[in-house]
Amino acid sequence: MSKQLLQPPRGTRDFYPEDLRHRTWLFDHFHAVARSFGFEEVDAPVLEHEELFTRKAGEEIVDQLYHFELHERRFALRGEITPSIARMVAARAGGLRLPLRWYSIPQCWRYERMTRGRRREHYQWNMDIWGEPGVSAEAELLAAIFALFDRLDLARGDVRIGLNSRALLEETLRGGVLNDRPDAFPALCVAIDKLEKIGPDAVMELLTDPQGAIALTTAHAKQVVDWLQLRDLEDAAGELAPDSRALADLRGLFELLDAYGLADRVEFDASIVRGLAYYTGIVFEAYDTQRKLRAICGGGRYDHLLETLGGPPMPAVGFGFGDAVIGELLSDRGLQPECPRRTDAVVFAFAATERPSAVRVATALREQGHCVELVLGDTKLKRALADADRAGAQRFYLVGPDERARGVVAVRDLESGEQSEEPLPS
Repeated sequence: MSKQLLQPPRGTRDFYPEDLRHRTWLFDHFHAVARSFGFEEVDAPVLEHEELFTRKAGEEIVDQLYHFELHERRFALRGEITPSIARMVAARAGGLRLPLRWYSIPQCWRYERMTRGRRREHYQWNMDIWGEPGVSAEAELLAAIFALFDRLDLARGDVRIGLNSRALLEETLRGGVLNDRPDAFPALCVAIDKLEKIGPDAVMELLTDPQGAIALTTAHAKQVVDWLQLRDLEDAAGELAPDSRALADLRGLFELLDAYGLADRVEFDASIVRGLAYYTGIVFEAYDTQRKLRAICGGGRYDHLLETLGGPPMPAVGFGFGDAVIGELLSDRGLQPECPRRTDAVVFAFAATERPSAVRVATALREQGHCVELVLGDTKLKRALADADRAGAQRFYLVGPDERARGVVAVRDLESGEQSEEPLPS
């Protein structure tokens, strides 16, 4: 067998028991936070019709899809789960009690350039609220994200969330540099979303490319890039009309976050636009305050997504929180737990003649709800005790010829070393 076949495909992961224990530990926190906020768990197939992702996702994710044709039909592995959730909502739109509070932890696939915290497959904690048009939904989701950070023991200043509004950006640009070509706005969002990855000079080139979909003048492109540097909402508001809905929404959200006690953990950041084309309103991303890692999570409002799938109009907002970047941050902060293997008991038979008695002991303990490892084969007692210790077992049950003859099983407490006897199950 070649060395290549002994490795998973580049950008994917094997989860050995110790790895899966860490993943389970993190997922348990995802579940706990979502349930504490009253959300219900859903899931969808990892395989979807390709069109579900290409309709309204944006250029970048379409280029990153794992897709193929089978029996003259086009399929793709999900690059994200939001379109799948939208499909599920559309299928039952008339019979759902709104607002919906759904969460999921899907495995997602994107063929993209790998960096620290960025893989080609990852798991992503998603929380979505459907049917609520007000920013109270955004506030609740942001509160859930911070609740997770607190559960993971991250210091209050370790992570901040930047907020912006696609609607605010759109109002600003269509009243200025895009006044005569509003159709260029989606492509412009995709370009400026690359600001942190490629820098302002490269973004300027994208914005001014005469063969591109945006083709701004150099002066207009500089206005856009300069606007992205703003970190004060009132400065960004500029010459917007006093009745701007986008501005009112952002102000209202900051007021609600103050009520949650989160005002010092959020900030306006005009550079956040999110690359997916379906976002329509407030968008947000969480970062470590030292900016050593890529975004920990991100999301926003997508009020028209359901309509693109043929469903009824329905406001929606949600976020995706990957497992990779948070793992890097927890490692950097020394917060990754050990997650040792946990076994309640190990049952050992001296020889084949005692094995039926050992089986009855293990079965009785399992029926009581204990995690029990039955030693198989002809393992020596010394090796069995060492293995039990490595497995984190609390008790060691031993059945030898003498114990079997007397109808008992010897029990050793592996922490205290104390020994006792219990009756053999009949």
